[in-house]
Amino acid sequence: MTRKLFVTTALPYANAAFHIGHMMEYIQADIWVRFQRMQRDGDAQRIVHFVGADDTHGTPIMIAAEKEGITPQEFVAKIAAGRAQYLDGFHIAFDNWYSTDSPENVELSQGIYRKLRDAGLIQTKTVDRFFDPVKGMFLADRNIKGECPKCGAKDQYGDNCEVCGAAYQPTDLVNPFSVFTNATPILKPSEQYFFKLSDQRCYEFLRGWLNTPGRLQPEMVNKVSEWLGEAGEKLADWDISRDAPYFGIPIPDAPGKYFYVWLDAPVGYLASLKNYCDKQGIDFDGLLRDPETEQIHFIGKDIVSFHLLFWPAMLKFADHPTIERMRVAVHGHLTVNNEKMSKSRGTGISPLRYLNLGMNPEWLRYYIAFKLNSKVEDLDFTGEDFVARVNSDLIGKYVNIASRCAGFIAKKFDGKLATSLSDNAQSWIKRALITPEGVERQASIAANFESREFGKALREIMEIADFANQYVDENKPWILAKDDSKLAELHDVCTTALILFRQLSILLSPVLPGVAANVAKFLNDEQFDWAQTHVANGAAANALLGRSIGAYAHLMTRVDPKMIEDLFDAPQAAAAGAAVAAAAVKAEKPAKAKAAPAVQVTETGIEVIAPEISVDDFFKVDLRIAKIVNCEHVEGSDKLLRLTLDAGEGRLRNVFSGIKSMYQPEDLIGKLTVLVANLAPRKMKFGVSEGMVMAASAVDEKSKPGIYILNPWPGAEPGMRIS
Repeated sequence: MTRKLFVTTALPYANAAFHIGHMMEYIQADIWVRFQRMQRDGDAQRIVHFVGADDTHGTPIMIAAEKEGITPQEFVAKIAAGRAQYLDGFHIAFDNWYSTDSPENVELSQGIYRKLRDAGLIQTKTVDRFFDPVKGMFLADRNIKGECPKCGAKDQYGDNCEVCGAAYQPTDLVNPFSVFTNATPILKPSEQYFFKLSDQRCYEFLRGWLNTPGRLQPEMVNKVSEWLGEAGEKLADWDISRDAPYFGIPIPDAPGKYFYVWLDAPVGYLASLKNYCDKQGIDFDGLLRDPETEQIHFIGKDIVSFHLLFWPAMLKFADHPTIERMRVAVHGHLTVNNEKMSKSRGTGISPLRYLNLGMNPEWLRYYIAFKLNSKVEDLDFTGEDFVARVNSDLIGKYVNIASRCAGFIAKKFDGKLATSLSDNAQSWIKRALITPEGVERQASIAANFESREFGKALREIMEIADFANQYVDENKPWILAKDDSKLAELHDVCTTALILFRQLSILLSPVLPGVAANVAKFLNDEQFDWAQTHVANGAAANALLGRSIGAYAHLMTRVDPKMIEDLFDAPQAAAAGAAVAAAAVKAEKPAKAKAAPAVQVTETGIEVIAPEISVDDFFKVDLRIAKIVNCEHVEGSDKLLRLTLDAGEGRLRNVFSGIKSMYQPEDLIGKLTVLVANLAPRKMKFGVSEGMVMAASAVDEKSKPGIYILNPWPGAEPGMRIS
């Protein structure tokens, strides 16, 4: 029986470029897919369909498009046009990348809805929904933030908590506010469509589905089981509708109503597969109904409520054919220096910056894989650890084998490997590739790749590399090469080392596809096959004996620690921007900051001009025109105002500014100002401040009181850079 795998990842929201968290998930899935494609079931190669798509619907995209003066379709097309440079750059090989704003998704989403309606699982209710009185529109769940009603975490969206994972209604939020205007939303009645998740049929199905062995990690089974309750009493009906204006898929027979984005987004996995099948001439329905087809889905722990409650129940009662053969691989977050990343706050590593710095994408693939396991654990990136791991394993252990031996084959033996091996060489190969218990190492490595225990797989691969390097160290080919009477021994040693190097390359090829392709070319292999890693049938050694190989070229360089410094330049530059913007509000400084050095003051009470800087220094500070869309007093502070700023990014920023003594909030709303846009977000007592507004003041505030916010001339627009 040939396994047929339908592999998917969480869909990125199409309002921004990929961040490094996306890359972690896609790299994890891509490694697993590449491993599967190297496997055979009998004589047949395993079949894998790996598809993804942009999640394109919802109010945020509609608002962002409106700000740019383009249609939502044009906006998401612009985002989609930038995806390839990331996917290709990190060797992530989706078979198909599509969009949820597609005819296939409309057809499938509306079809699923009709089946749920026919099954009696759709009902309408008139409910109170949040309405933004400033914007004049109903707010989607992700347009509202507040404190989680379960754990109290601040700054959480209106549908689920990214800290504890709880799902809830937006009206459950504590201290809610609109992400568009920062205004406190009001409740207005609206007729909404609900999926009856509270139906006992859903509970009975989910209880059995979640507890199916192999479906899900045990820790996630326990977590989601808590949400089910003892008899499903904790399951609430799910609001699946939104009111116009809304960018989404219309609900059939319900004018002015659209599917909530979280209903049609997961259907996008199927829509992308259908689009791919149509292009490849594959029977879409036949593939899904084939009992050999399995779906494997990779997602982050912050969105499990949608993928482990609503989605499976929705698909089950819409007669989705692979729901019983679906497995979900949940992973943790990627952190940087043990701090959580946030794309909305601009923290973390930009994958495009990584590539633009000339950093090898396979360094990151290896580092992420080395830290990954099958548990739901966060993975932390630290610069020093990254440099040490890559340089030690990939350069010091792996590439080092070929670089120490390949040159002798070219110089001494016209590029031809030995036709046979000594008993000692064969003994070393067996020691490297077979455990003391007589088990082939590739078997446990394969099992670890299969179960997503990538770190364990790579540790065992590096053990083989250790054996190979020990063999080279003990036999010293550089010494043998100096004695013509030792040429046969030199030939034997270098051939053995390259046989082991080839084995390592095959085993590493799911993680390092680019390097593996270059090694295959160098060794004159058409392609690498996992079956070539077997020792018992002689494939490991015999394949290279007597073969002519190509000239060796460097496969990979070491990581220069300076690259890591450059990778993190953005937050460092932002910190430097605080010094350049020294005239900005003192109240925004951390309460416990060290006292600044005394400044020199002119006779007029104005600070002396700072030391000369270069143009490059100036341009490290990103100054942008920003519009103050809302301003309000900060409870508990006699200095601060909370500004909601539009800097032309398609989102709004929250900035605290100590200008309360000079301005009334209503006087600032609608005005333009200047924002230090690349200043690192800073957590303050009253919330997170995402930048700094520019203001002027004298050093001697007694003789020259006042703090004056900068106000650009009319004609400037949000997002324009100051230069």
